[in-house]
Amino acid sequence: MEKGTIQAYYGSGQGKSAAALGYALRFASEGRSTIIIQFLKSENDSDYLEKLEPEIKLFRFERSKEGFQNLTEEQKQEEKINILNGLNYAKKVLGTGECDLLILDEILGVVDEGIVSEQDIMEVLEGKSVFTNVILTGLNMTPGLFEIADSVLNIKPEK
Repeated sequence: MEKGTIQAYYGSGQGKSAAALGYALRFASEGRSTIIIQFLKSENDSDYLEKLEPEIKLFRFERSKEGFQNLTEEQKQEEKINILNGLNYAKKVLGTGECDLLILDEILGVVDEGIVSEQDIMEVLEGKSVFTNVILTGLNMTPGLFEIADSVLNIKPEK
């Protein structure tokens, strides 16, 4: 088996999650398993992904139907607990080698929101099986995650 990699898709442009999903489709077509854990997105952002199961499994731990940015401060505090549960699930998945590809969609935004630190994500990634591939997406890249990633793509609009 080939060694798993850590990739990051970040930037101000659209298409980061779509690029990660394209990678997931490629894995699924090869008979390999993918788990996507979404963070900070509304329930509407994942409707189409559910149709890809069981080859691509989707998890969204947040309970609100709205995106994180549209919540009140009180609702955000409640959702932070759910987001941490999602991060703990990611740690379990990586530690057990449960899938060939784990996509942590908008995990970089969780750092931007101050819910977890860069160090928290790095600790989750340290438990990764040597054969598991990981894709991180979000708006802003942190220096530490940039350093440990095998490849980093900055997706930005040109026009």
